[in-house]
Amino acid sequence: MSVENQDVLLDLEEEEEAAEEEEDEDGEIVLELNQVIIPTYGTVPDLKNLHTPEWADFDNKPDSLFFSDGQRRIDFVLVYEDESKKMTHKRSDHKKQKRKRQVYESNLINNGLQLEATRSVLDEKLIFVKVHAPWEVLCTYAEVMHIKLPLQPNDLKTRDSAFNWFSRLLRVDENIIKPEQEFFTAPFEKEHLSNFYIQDKDTFFNPATRSRIVHFILSRVEYATKNNVKKFGINKLLDAGIYKAAFPLHDSSFRHPSTDPDCPSERYLLYKEWAHPKNIFKLQPLDFIRKYYGEKIGIYFAWLGFYTNMLTVAAVVGVGCFLYGCLAKDNCTWSQEVCDPNIGGNIIMCPQCDEACTYWNLTITCESSKKLCIFDSFGTLVFAVFMGIWVTLFLEFWKRRQAELEYEWDTVEYLEQEEQIRPEYEAQCTHVIMNEITQQKEHVPYTACGKCMRMTFCTSAVLFWILLIIASVVGVIVYRLSVFLVFSALLSQHITETQAIHKYLTPQTATSVTASVISFIVIMILNIIYEKVAIMITDFELPRTQTDYENSLTTKMFLFQFVNYYSSCFYIAFFKGKFVGYPGNPVYWLGKYRNEECDPGGCLLELTTQLAIIVGGKAIWNNIQEVLLPWVKNLIGRYCAAARSEKIVPRWEHDYHLQPIGKLGLFYEYLEMVIQFGFVTLFVASFPLAPLLAIINNMLEIRLDAWKMTTQFRRIVPQKAQDIGAWQPIMQGIAILAVVTNAMIIAFTSDMIPRLVYYWSFSVPPYGNHSTYTMKGYINNTLSVFNISDFKNESKPSAPQVGNQTTCRYRDFRYPPGHQHQYEHNIYYWHVIAAKLAFIIVMEHVIYFVKFIISYAIPDVSQKTKSKVKREKYLTQKLLHENDLKVVTKSMGKIAGKIFRVDSPFRPKAE
Repeated sequence: MSVENQDVLLDLEEEEEAAEEEEDEDGEIVLELNQVIIPTYGTVPDLKNLHTPEWADFDNKPDSLFFSDGQRRIDFVLVYEDESKKMTHKRSDHKKQKRKRQVYESNLINNGLQLEATRSVLDEKLIFVKVHAPWEVLCTYAEVMHIKLPLQPNDLKTRDSAFNWFSRLLRVDENIIKPEQEFFTAPFEKEHLSNFYIQDKDTFFNPATRSRIVHFILSRVEYATKNNVKKFGINKLLDAGIYKAAFPLHDSSFRHPSTDPDCPSERYLLYKEWAHPKNIFKLQPLDFIRKYYGEKIGIYFAWLGFYTNMLTVAAVVGVGCFLYGCLAKDNCTWSQEVCDPNIGGNIIMCPQCDEACTYWNLTITCESSKKLCIFDSFGTLVFAVFMGIWVTLFLEFWKRRQAELEYEWDTVEYLEQEEQIRPEYEAQCTHVIMNEITQQKEHVPYTACGKCMRMTFCTSAVLFWILLIIASVVGVIVYRLSVFLVFSALLSQHITETQAIHKYLTPQTATSVTASVISFIVIMILNIIYEKVAIMITDFELPRTQTDYENSLTTKMFLFQFVNYYSSCFYIAFFKGKFVGYPGNPVYWLGKYRNEECDPGGCLLELTTQLAIIVGGKAIWNNIQEVLLPWVKNLIGRYCAAARSEKIVPRWEHDYHLQPIGKLGLFYEYLEMVIQFGFVTLFVASFPLAPLLAIINNMLEIRLDAWKMTTQFRRIVPQKAQDIGAWQPIMQGIAILAVVTNAMIIAFTSDMIPRLVYYWSFSVPPYGNHSTYTMKGYINNTLSVFNISDFKNESKPSAPQVGNQTTCRYRDFRYPPGHQHQYEHNIYYWHVIAAKLAFIIVMEHVIYFVKFIISYAIPDVSQKTKSKVKREKYLTQKLLHENDLKVVTKSMGKIAGKIFRVDSPFRPKAE
């Protein structure tokens, strides 16, 4: 018996004696220990019958992935602090923790797992418990979990794509990362073990599958029973601090291959051929990623890569539209009129706020009007229509790609067969109901009334936080309205001023930029708070499976993020400058603040500014949070351990000092990309270069996510995933909404429709004076006239009028003073309104019709994938059931023989 084992037994005896002496203090814990139910093994009678891990010293093999015997593979590692080494006074708490851990580890051993404990090389307080799952345990739980395993190699012929020669240039070298062999698979059954493709028992279950099985057991083994409520699962032990960490091992260092010849060094290959920046233009080795990290990680990177590739087409068209705007800028008649000193220089605009604002010259907006010509052109309309069709193509082709991955990665029937109930759900199943389908009693965590109350509470909580965000948006709007007065006073724009700053920094620009920055800060703060709230709400809701949990949390978080990120953009696009009245009768917000007005060129440029600040700030913030923080934490950890660097450190201790993956896993990675997807599609009419910037960001994002996952984080527990979950319907909803928002941006935010109405109707008789269709005179025709003497006292500007000026101009379509319908909307206004509504209806119906045709024409599952699925089902029936039918045939004799002579696919072969 080793010294460590003797110490453990002595500790158990001492604790038992201490427990008798401190019965009043620790009686409850002793009761817990005596009530622990071990599946199949009964009740733990006393502490002496607890099984303990084997103890072994580190063998100075830093890359070893095996127990000290060099035979049993380490499938999982548990880490805890030795209570006897802690210098604290809470001895009773430490004893409780130690007893729970001992019971838990004993139950793990009783469930067939093998444990080996080793003390840390760098910190004597840390104990590493290595977990190994023997062959029998793997087979048993593979059947329980319905894990699909190989039957035979795929024998269907595949035709090479015409583009294979091109993709081969971008793929990873097959000599470095060999392509995974394709197999037909079936849910594992122990009684049909001989039918499965087993060449080597040690490699039949790959490391990812082994870790997933062990984590399944760790999540369901009990450690105490109190008040008839079972306490179980590694997650609760981690939350209570009984264990400090639980993780599967990386198979090598990312900097160099493993010194162990039996180790494939997959982590090193992933870093070298996938995560390294030099591979930024290469295709991802998705099968290899899936093999190492599991299907859930694999499908995220598959989706992100597919999305980035599809963005290439959108970026090319967007750049083309942008270049068209740049080339057409010099022929932009209305911008030339704004900058012309004889036209725009003679137009005096009315003040845009009460008292503090003064009259200003239209030429001040010359620079912004030039920029607006680039984005507010006919090319923008073409691009908005194209993006409405592109988003449908993206979603439909992704469904096909996803169906291929579902088959290749054995997740087609995952939800029906393989996904297990969450341990947290099982623990609360105290109510008995009758199942309508099976007509049998089953346990559920709440009654129908209780479920209704939970859903009501959760919905109310989500609505409350959404209203809180809306309140913050209102606060930013009030800031805009109030601070505009300040900037108007500081950046007073007199007609005679010629300072260069006024060409670029107008009160509207200063207000927009500062409000965007404040809005971004508010967004980040609310995000941090709401994350915790959303997790608490979803935990209280108690979803049945992990997929249900993640989908519920995703929906709540996205609703919040949608309002949080997009509300300010919706305000600028569809509300700002739309309900302002006119200078003599302005509209007030909250009865006090005068509504904001857009520049004479419209709010489109301001919407572009808002998008740039939020998207850019969000990308910078996410990179700092996701990449820089883990790197700095690991750097500090390595610096603190520098004094002990001469010691040889085992693989499990290296991995322990890496950063743990968060509870939400890939949630924030998906959220970041789906929010970007929203910006690229919902508001793309205001910024055609958005897809190009998204491609650049995504190419970096793929490598940064790969880098941090491979180098900075512990290995993630491999998990199954059939698809991208709730993000799919969310993107479909965004795609439908994007058609409406882009149509409305072109109609109401840009000036395209008023210009087209002027060109085709009001530039020629009977409304215009030009003999041919032209844009000349557009500015003068679309700025209404206001008589200065008609100002009310509360809105009259404090600055004196200039010279003999008796009128000023403002952006609207109203009759001039002296007209019998003065200051009422003129005929031009009603023509524009009719044209805008007609444009929205036509554009929406055309795009929706095309989307419907595309969705119908492109099947969700390709014919090649359907053939593979049918072939696999046929083989499953043939291989797994043919032997049983043969046995039945022999036992039934001639009668059975006559029955099975009928021509059927199950007829046994002639002997």
